[in-house]
Amino acid sequence: MQKGKTSVFSNALIWFGAAVSLAEILTGTALAPLGFAKGCLAIVIGHIIGGVLMYLAGMIGAQSEKSSMETVKMAFGKSGSHLFSALNVLQLVGWTAVMISSGAWAAASVVPFFENRGWVFVIGALIALWIIIGIKSLKWLNIISMAALLALSVVLSILVFRGEGVAAPSEAMSFGAAVECSAAMPVSWLPLISDYTRHAEKKHAATLASVVSYGAVSCWMFIIGMGAASLTGEGDIAKIMVAAKLGVAALAIIILSTVTTTFLDAYSAGISAVSIIPKLNEKWAAIITCVLGTVLALFSPENWLESFLYLIGSVFVPMITVQLVDYFIFKNDSSSRDFDKTNLILWLVGLVIYRLLLRVDIPLGATLPAALIIAIICIIIKKILGGSKNA
Repeated sequence: MQKGKTSVFSNALIWFGAAVSLAEILTGTALAPLGFAKGCLAIVIGHIIGGVLMYLAGMIGAQSEKSSMETVKMAFGKSGSHLFSALNVLQLVGWTAVMISSGAWAAASVVPFFENRGWVFVIGALIALWIIIGIKSLKWLNIISMAALLALSVVLSILVFRGEGVAAPSEAMSFGAAVECSAAMPVSWLPLISDYTRHAEKKHAATLASVVSYGAVSCWMFIIGMGAASLTGEGDIAKIMVAAKLGVAALAIIILSTVTTTFLDAYSAGISAVSIIPKLNEKWAAIITCVLGTVLALFSPENWLESFLYLIGSVFVPMITVQLVDYFIFKNDSSSRDFDKTNLILWLVGLVIYRLLLRVDIPLGATLPAALIIAIICIIIKKILGGSKNA
């Protein structure tokens, strides 16, 4: 292996850890009203839609060997990319807060520790430790953590599906809304995946392994959440683990899954911050993100994950669609320019299109039709304006 490069296995392992997450399980609980068969179908379709975008975004980073926000400069220019870097840092601070808060509340359901506040600080400190150790030094720690998480997830799956189901939550959800909810989770990783694929030795294989690993395990987590909601009638995964007397095992899966997932958020926030202010140190910027997220977690409201995911989608689905058209179809590179005004306007139009489509009950959700419409508009406009800027 080339020095400083990551293997296919290590990339798959990183995204396995990202997918074994309370956020995935909690999002899956919302799909219980569909029933098991339709719910599973919606989960798979949504993850395929989001996974395709995730793979294409990751390939830009792998081929260019640039971080996610550095690849954004290729479509929107140096200063234009700062808008998305700032938005990415904000959403990652938000993700850090919501993940720490969710993990702390779940841990407190098993073992109260100053209600949930004690666990907020414990989880925040562990994430900071993960950052200090560094992604390239985490290989064996990740392997041990992932092995434990895999075993505990299997136990949790057995607990969920061996029970007799009760009435699912009464709030209805359409099939299209379930697909969109499922697609929104891989979409939330669009502005991060290149931060990891940029180091890949085998570009295509590592990117594909990352997406397949994440997609398969995320579907599994969604199904656990959906099954939990059907089993309990309320979808409280912590209560299932407490009732099963898992004790230390319950705490382990909650804390380890939260740490391994939220580490990626904080780490990528540091990378994005450096793309705005090059003099910053990535690791210290990531630690600052962790600290801010920990403080915000003390005040985070519950049950705002779904609307937060859609907000992320409305920003980053149009962004990545414009990038994909520019990179793969027109072979453009605006990284030497200050702004690419055309692409910024196209992104804004795309944002409006995505938000409008969220109001319509489309069988395949809003992400796929929004991306297709935005791509078609981009191609037409760029053809009118002369296509490639590098010709």
